[in-house]
Amino acid sequence: MSNTQSRNQALFERAQQTIPGGVNSPVRAFRSVGGTPRFVERAEGPYFWDADGRRYIDYIGSWGPMILGHVHPEVLDAVQRVLSKGFSFGAPTEAEIEIAEEICKIVPSMEQVRMVSSGTEATMSALRLARGFTKRDRIVKFEGCYHGHADSLLVKAGSGLLTFGNPTSAGVPVDIAKHTTVLEYNNVAALEEAFKAFGDEIAAVIIEPVAGNMNLVKASPAFIGALRSLCTKHGAVLIFDEVMCGFRVGLKGAQALYGIEADMVCLGKVIGGGMPAAAFGGRREIMDHLAPNGTVYQAGTLSGNPVAVAAGLKMLQLIQAPGFYDRLTAQTARLAQGLTEAAHEAKVPFVADSVGGMFGLYFAEKVPTSFAEVTKSDVSRFNRFFHQMLDAGVYFAPSAYEAGFVSIKHDDAIIDETIAAARRAFAEA
Repeated sequence: MSNTQSRNQALFERAQQTIPGGVNSPVRAFRSVGGTPRFVERAEGPYFWDADGRRYIDYIGSWGPMILGHVHPEVLDAVQRVLSKGFSFGAPTEAEIEIAEEICKIVPSMEQVRMVSSGTEATMSALRLARGFTKRDRIVKFEGCYHGHADSLLVKAGSGLLTFGNPTSAGVPVDIAKHTTVLEYNNVAALEEAFKAFGDEIAAVIIEPVAGNMNLVKASPAFIGALRSLCTKHGAVLIFDEVMCGFRVGLKGAQALYGIEADMVCLGKVIGGGMPAAAFGGRREIMDHLAPNGTVYQAGTLSGNPVAVAAGLKMLQLIQAPGFYDRLTAQTARLAQGLTEAAHEAKVPFVADSVGGMFGLYFAEKVPTSFAEVTKSDVSRFNRFFHQMLDAGVYFAPSAYEAGFVSIKHDDAIIDETIAAARRAFAEA
């Protein structure tokens, strides 16, 4: 593990004087893996360069949106053309209509959409709307799924299967947490029991259908099917949080992957093209309850920001190119398979998995299906591996509990270079 004094180290020490923990989002601090965060100076294609001028193969891609690679020339051109006309207006623009039309055209079940500035805003607003629509208070979420830092969502399971949820963050009132029920991911029996006990109280169930915040964990088709049928039966709103997996697991997202339509969908990352943008939307009868048409309030000065919309709209157009997702999926699967084979050659307990342009790395015997299984992975071994790869110029997520991302610019040579570095790291394990 390299801890030599560098510009990265100097910047980190300086940052801690004015920014809590020295970072503006916790995982960036490297607390779970140790060592010094890399401060990014610039990026291009599948790479970024840190403050010391070192180049890294980037497998986080700003946590998903850089699906075309960094600084794609057509996205850059779209942004530059808008910048010359103004940065923000706080008033409607035609581009907002265009991106709404594009999203509704691509994403199943989305008849109307409201733009916001972050994934947290999208999920928070979707839940408020679901509560206003159903006139119920209780929401259901799943252990290991992260839906942003709104109070209702920073909740973990209680001591018993159906007890009140417990806050996972200071500052979250117990009176708010008690309206959230937390269940085990992929556990159909627990889901059925919750609806049996609280069916007429549940306003919404929110889920990452392909989770990326407890590492990559896929929902089983049986679990998603049960979720859809129970929500329909009990009149609860099914919300797919596709902020991370939307446009990442396939053009039409997880809904198309599972052949299941949600009542509402939360989107982010790709629809901003790397700029701060997100959205929530769904069936017209639900969206009609949103102000100014209805009584559920939501607003934001920077919602539909013209610069973010320009980047996102161009991104959405480019990813619809023929063969785009076939190529992206194949490259990501090639990475996962190559890493797994390299580990097995060295007799290291390890497996990788992928779906679309997302992948997961697990120092375990099998691919996990729940947060409890993820926590059984060998985290200390992951941390060593992370730093070995970092020293080799490969930047994976600095946590054993985060998914990774491949861009269309990660070609065969880059994948091969990554696998070769991993083979050396596994041999040293």
